Amino acid sequence: PYAYRDHRNLEAMQKVHGIIPKEEIYRLTGIAMWPFNSLYQLYAWKHDQPDVLKIADNLLFMPDIFNYLFSGIKSTDYTFASTSQLMNAYSRKWEPVLFKKLALPGHIMNEIIEPGHIIGKIAPDLVQEIDAKEISVVAVGSHDTASAIVAVPAEGNNWVYISSGTWSLMGIESEVPVISDKTFNYNLTNEGGVGKKIRLLKNIMGLWLLQECRRIWTDAGQGYTYTGLVDMARKEKAFQSIIDPDWMKFYNPDDMTAEIRSFCKMTGQPEPSGHGQFVRIILEGLAFKYRLVLDELREVTGKSLEKIHIIGGGTQNELLSQFTANATGIPVITGPAEATAVGNLMVQAMAKGFVKDLKEIRGMIRNSFKLKTFLPENRSEWEEAYKRFLDILKNTSV
Repeated sequence: PYAYRDHRNLEAMQKVHGIIPKEEIYRLTGIAMWPFNSLYQLYAWKHDQPDVLKIADNLLFMPDIFNYLFSGIKSTDYTFASTSQLMNAYSRKWEPVLFKKLALPGHIMNEIIEPGHIIGKIAPDLVQEIDAKEISVVAVGSHDTASAIVAVPAEGNNWVYISSGTWSLMGIESEVPVISDKTFNYNLTNEGGVGKKIRLLKNIMGLWLLQECRRIWTDAGQGYTYTGLVDMARKEKAFQSIIDPDWMKFYNPDDMTAEIRSFCKMTGQPEPSGHGQFVRIILEGLAFKYRLVLDELREVTGKSLEKIHIIGGGTQNELLSQFTANATGIPVITGPAEATAVGNLMVQAMAKGFVKDLKEIRGMIRNSFKLKTFLPENRSEWEEAYKRFLDILKNTSV
């Protein structure tokens, strides 16, 4: 197996764009250009190891494998299919143009089904093996972000979500794909959601930067808890240096700390010295990026977008939540932390008729989990620093 961050996927992406312009791919799929997209991974297999694809009978994405092992039925969930960059955003079917132009084997793809669809029952041999009654196998929002967004405890439709973890997925729900020159230039992506929704969002590098710094320090014999690192960051001076967390050299570096120093040096800023400085720079950079994406989403949707809901493991980083409120100037509501698991469970409940729709689910979640609200602070200082962030973006290549 290959990791999704493997460098061969970037090479495959460049080759694919030499055959099909990325603008055409985006117009068909609505999916932003990222080297980890299944389109490029599949092409990497075709280019580097064609014999593997020649003998392939079927392609099952990871969630579909589990459904198949449970039920014996092959299918692909819509939310996962959409992120592959192999599906047409409008027809919700595999896009034949891509398979034809890239000479990819379309016969290995499976029927696309909607979240909440009951695939079947657990296979008889499994029922006997685990001594259980027949249990339904349900297609959930099998892309983890799709399930997480189900668990956003929001009301109305004037809000933004951030599914926060290794990646930060920041976006809105839409009834239809939003595909335009602006969304293409902003690298916004149209991923499938539960309830026939579209998740118009941007992939932001997220807490990956912090995780990688911590790994480097741990390997050097300086182990920290995340709580300890955040406490160190609180004590550091604000805005010493500003980074763009989506700088591509942060995608898969050997040494994240070295790349952060390199970015600061390249942009004429002080290089961080203490570990607390690294952490503060990362968290401030993420908050500034959230502000930028909020402005982009407002522009392409025409909505005022007056609240941010942060869900997922990143909600435990309260300093980042406060920084997000400070940078964006709007309230930030955090929780639940286990949004993906909660959303998965609620889609199963919806499939079995225990809940009606997303509105009812979100009301239940609001009443079931402890949420925390962060209000903006120190607005003038953050506005001045955000101007510096924008200037740095103009002078660096993402």
